[in-house]
Amino acid sequence: MIDLAVVGLGKMGLSHLSMIKTHPDVRLVGVCDATKYVLDVLAKYTGVAVYTDFPAMLDQTKPAAVIIATPTHLHAGMLRQALERGIHVFCEKPLFTDPAESTALTELAAEGNLVTQVGYHNRFVASFREVHRLLGLEAIGTVHTALAEAYGPVVLKPAGRTWRSQRASGGGSLYDYAAHPLNLLTWYLGEPLGVTGSRLTTIFSAQIDDAAAATLHYPAGTAQLCVNWSDESQRKMTTKITLWGAHGRIYADRQEIQVYLRDTAPVPDGYRIGWNVRYTTDLTEAPWFYLRGEEYSAQLDAFVQRVATGTVQGDNDFGSATVTDRVIAAISADADTEPPPLDASAAAVDPAAGNGSRPSLPGLAGTVRQRARAGVRAVQDRIRK
Repeated sequence: MIDLAVVGLGKMGLSHLSMIKTHPDVRLVGVCDATKYVLDVLAKYTGVAVYTDFPAMLDQTKPAAVIIATPTHLHAGMLRQALERGIHVFCEKPLFTDPAESTALTELAAEGNLVTQVGYHNRFVASFREVHRLLGLEAIGTVHTALAEAYGPVVLKPAGRTWRSQRASGGGSLYDYAAHPLNLLTWYLGEPLGVTGSRLTTIFSAQIDDAAAATLHYPAGTAQLCVNWSDESQRKMTTKITLWGAHGRIYADRQEIQVYLRDTAPVPDGYRIGWNVRYTTDLTEAPWFYLRGEEYSAQLDAFVQRVATGTVQGDNDFGSATVTDRVIAAISADADTEPPPLDASAAAVDPAAGNGSRPSLPGLAGTVRQRARAGVRAVQDRIRK
């Protein structure tokens, strides 16, 4: 039996609390939050020990593991307090807003031989896990193009002031939404060589981005990121991944994975040349407790089992989350740079002139319009004849 505590009782914290309290291998020894009325309700109806002071909870309950579900800007201090006490840590995503903190605390956890995990739950969605398996089998060959998307109805009007509405707190679509598809990309393709063309777009919010886009560069090609949490057409967050390789194409979301294999593909067992569809429900084992989605239970169970067996390395440990943190920081930094203006004065260059130079975009557009008009005149002349 593993003694475990929880800090942070917002939406995710309460979800984690509900699931972990029912786990057959866990004894919940304490919960911590700054909101006293929530603690009073929990103490009255569950009998669990409640705290408003995080270090005091750790020192008095002495848990083997802790779940940290506080806003991102609070992670570093709490993680250090837990790790220095030799406590295994599950932390909500993103890990940090500063990659230097990710590196330092990842090293601290390694020195203590401690189990760490970050709440990137999509790695526990069966369809996304199947993508990873197929890539390992090289079913579509080397990936040359990828598209990572996330859309949802989070901010649909001018937002009030919460931690999600402030970039310094880890808010914004880049940190709170794009982190998920980016984490899948780094799982599938590794860390990119660099990022360009990054833009953070404000739609309703005053201080942070509601949409994010970027190009990630890999040795074999590129991946496009497109995220928008002000999309009212979505009922809830929708994450999508599409990958193209020399032997086919893979598309996956939470519900299913669609795989197209060319006749050049090494066909995995259970698949065939052409289109294949596998549904998450057919690929998923039933969890011990279901809340919001089986992947949330699965990730917590994976953490508990790793703590029980002392398995330090595993899915979503601090090391892998640090890679995602670095990509997020690179996109944020790239988005702060101004794009070079188009040279509207550049003249179109006729390729037939043989100078080998490329026309600017405005010049190219002019050339295309000229050729289109010439084509129309030729057709009209032919009709008159």
